[in-house]
Amino acid sequence: MRHRKNKANNQDGMKRQSCKVFCTSRLHHLHPSSLMKNFGRRNRLTRIATVSVRTMAQPVDAENGTKLPVQVYARAYIYFLQNLEAHDLQFKIHALLQLRYVDSRLVFKKVAPNRTEPIMGEQSLRDVLWVPHVFLANERSSDILGTAEKDILTSVSPDGTVIISTRISATLYCWMNLQKFPFDEQHCSTVLESWMYNEADLNLQWEKKSPVTLAPELHLTEYVLLDMFTNETMINADLSDLRHGAFAGNYSSLSFTVHLAREMGFYLMDYFIPSIMLVAISWVTFWLQADQSAPRITLGTSTMLTFITLASAQGKTLPKVSYIKASEIWFLGCTGFIFGSLVEFAFVNTIWRRQKNVELKKKNSKYILKSTFTPVPSRKNANGNLQKSHSCTSLDAQSTITASNNSYNNYLTVHSFPSKTNSLLPIITTSHADSVDNRNGNVSIKIEDTSGSTTDLSKINEQSNINGNGWTTMTPQEIAIWIDKRSRFVFPVCFFVFNIFYWSFVYYL
Repeated sequence: MRHRKNKANNQDGMKRQSCKVFCTSRLHHLHPSSLMKNFGRRNRLTRIATVSVRTMAQPVDAENGTKLPVQVYARAYIYFLQNLEAHDLQFKIHALLQLRYVDSRLVFKKVAPNRTEPIMGEQSLRDVLWVPHVFLANERSSDILGTAEKDILTSVSPDGTVIISTRISATLYCWMNLQKFPFDEQHCSTVLESWMYNEADLNLQWEKKSPVTLAPELHLTEYVLLDMFTNETMINADLSDLRHGAFAGNYSSLSFTVHLAREMGFYLMDYFIPSIMLVAISWVTFWLQADQSAPRITLGTSTMLTFITLASAQGKTLPKVSYIKASEIWFLGCTGFIFGSLVEFAFVNTIWRRQKNVELKKKNSKYILKSTFTPVPSRKNANGNLQKSHSCTSLDAQSTITASNNSYNNYLTVHSFPSKTNSLLPIITTSHADSVDNRNGNVSIKIEDTSGSTTDLSKINEQSNINGNGWTTMTPQEIAIWIDKRSRFVFPVCFFVFNIFYWSFVYYL
């Protein structure tokens, strides 16, 4: 008897603390003509429904009163998905979040068998029901949408099924990887977790059919949606992790992830193609003469500054990360080619202003470049001895002149030449100093008259520039022009090879 009396007192206390769900809910769904007929039935329904529905009480099993984990099924409908903000590592969504669970204390199908429609209400009905506390784990900010009232829809079915639908706006973090920017693909998740109920009290699950749905009119401007998938997991929280307050345990978690790929049209038209054109413009300096400093410097510096301005405009939208991005590799490559054209101009301009001719063993790339970087070495003859020069006072009819054996540093001076029209220069042949007989210490020089020769002047000049050891002479201006001509071919080819490696890296690595 005492046990029954205590149980009755507990039930009376629960009644006093309970909320009258069906009295506070909207009963306007019933036709007005049936209100008076069903007045007695509504009173009985209210008395049954107010047995033990307390606001913060977790649902229990209807038969034995034991506490079992509440199975909460979730579904999301995405109205709006904003483009990812790479600078802040976040994105924004507008969605309808729907939670469905069963509360056996709200079953009214036995007392109202003729009522098949659920009881509908808004926030006022939601406030008097037990609702699972679910939060967005990766949110930066969130809010419930609505104008005069919050957009919350509450439904209680005859079998005790409760559906809470809420329109939310949330700004969520997305930890993006920008190593392949602007050719990157991102995976951004929306994570739902139970706040105060661990796995012993509440389990979150996605609906089996269409857990996440996107609005048909949803369109992204900078990204294209490749895939979308859902996941169910368990989060282990301990006392050192305040993710769930000060409670330790395993908490149920849901997530849906969108796989986005960045559209390339904007970056191709506004960054890559203009930068290629700027690099090509910097090569125009190779067609200008090496001594034209003003136009070549102006063209090189203007293309460099324009490209840096173009690249900095793209970098302002990105966070400051420590790793190298694909856009930065392109920036460094293009900057290197533009800077290389400036260095090439400085190099050929320096060569152009030299006064002395350059003596080359052979007229090819190896010896030309080597002669421009290194000083002219002392030439040696085939026997390894220094060639000796001798002086001559005039070119008259005599066939021999004398010179001292020690006059190794003198220069050959020609005072006069024949003044005949189209006359050719005389050919002077010297014998080696070491082969001269030592009778008087004299050197024999033969002067041959070539006025009657039919040899072309160009052949004679070429023969006069090439000695017995195969050495030839180029003026500094000829070398500068030679380098500019080679640069017109080398720079475009190198830039083409750079593009092959770059775009292969972007699409296949």
